[in-house]
Amino acid sequence: MKISNGMKKISKFLIFLLAFLILVVPAFSFAAENPPLPGLVPCDNSAAYPCDFTAFMTLINKVITFILFYMALPIAAIMIAYAGFLLITAAGGEQKTKAKNIFFNAVIGLVIAAAAWLIIRTLLLIVGYEGDWIGF
Repeated sequence: MKISNGMKKISKFLIFLLAFLILVVPAFSFAAENPPLPGLVPCDNSAAYPCDFTAFMTLINKVITFILFYMALPIAAIMIAYAGFLLITAAGGEQKTKAKNIFFNAVIGLVIAAAAWLIIRTLLLIVGYEGDWIGF
C-alpha cells in the first residue's frame, strides 16, 4: 500500500498540532486560579486584586513568558538535537544539508523570538512605562 503525498502532509500537520496542544493546554488550566496563586489571570475584580491596566499588562507578561521560555526554548532545543542527530547519521550530502538547514532555522527562530521581546521591552522603557511586567 502506497501512501500519497497529501496523506503525508496531513499526518505531519496532525503530529505538529498534537505537539502544540500538548505544550499549550496546561497553560489554560491555570486560568481560573485565585490571584495569590500563580495563575494566568492576575485579578478577580475585588479591592485587593482589581482588574485594571496593570493586571492586563501582567497577563500579557505571563503569556509572553510562557511562549518564550516554555514553548520557544524547548522546541528550539528539540530541533537542534534532531539536527545534530541527522548530521551525525548523515551518509550523504543531501542529509547534511537538511540537518544544517534545520539547525540554522532553529537558531534564527530563537533569535527572532528573543529580539521581539527585547524590542517591545525597549520601546516601553523609552516611552516611560515602568510597570513591573517589563522586566524579569
